[in-house]
Amino acid sequence: SPSQLEGIAFSAGPGMGPCLRVGATIARALSLRLNIPLISVNHGVAHIEIGRLTTRCRDPVVLYVAGGNTLIASYKDGRYRIFGETLDIAAGNCLDVFGIKACIGTMPNPEIRAREGKKFYYLPYKVKGMDVSFSGILTTALKLLKEGARLEDVCYSLIETVFSMLTEVTERALAFTEKNEVLIVGGLSRSVRLREMVEEMVKLHDARLMIVPQEYAGDNGAMIAWTGVLQLLTNQTVTVEESRVKPRFRLDEVELMWFERVWDITYS
Repeated sequence: SPSQLEGIAFSAGPGMGPCLRVGATIARALSLRLNIPLISVNHGVAHIEIGRLTTRCRDPVVLYVAGGNTLIASYKDGRYRIFGETLDIAAGNCLDVFGIKACIGTMPNPEIRAREGKKFYYLPYKVKGMDVSFSGILTTALKLLKEGARLEDVCYSLIETVFSMLTEVTERALAFTEKNEVLIVGGLSRSVRLREMVEEMVKLHDARLMIVPQEYAGDNGAMIAWTGVLQLLTNQTVTVEESRVKPRFRLDEVELMWFERVWDITYS
């Protein structure tokens, strides 16, 4: 019941402005009507925190892969620091657009078709430092289809190339930080092949691979609510005037006042 609520959390970004504003408007109204705190949550941070909660990992290197975001991050000095990210489109968007253009549907359909692939085509492998680029891969894969290449072979080449790039930059971050956990969050964490490749890599570093449960992999209300709880417990609330949405809200802008305490908060 409303009397049991202690705060109202909403996603302030990143995301599409009109969608974010709808959620924020409802959250403001409820906060004012019920006279309870308003909590502005970063969507990316929420993906990580629901992953930490459900897998019980403490301080991981995070591979956040979804339709709208692709980045590698880890905690340092009060914030999640971004080691690398996409320079253009997200990995999930690349695979989904390919599936739609190829008339087979979005993920996991390209990955399913890839299991029947036999021939590997070399696609643009774009790793620039710790950043990645997928637009050229998508363009080349679609061009191969138009030229008559077998669909399953193109899917196989696309999946292997995209996931190899993600595994490479994750390994670099793991080696640099010398941490012993890797956490995969976001919609693409459901990918069987991505899990296989990253798991093989982490074993070489005597680390553990943690994967957010499938029901929390995509965008969900639970991740916003849980991160809202953490922020409420550390007094990270906002006024209505401060609650503007941020379509380009980066997760390294968020001060994680709860990070050092979250284990005690969650499991005490």
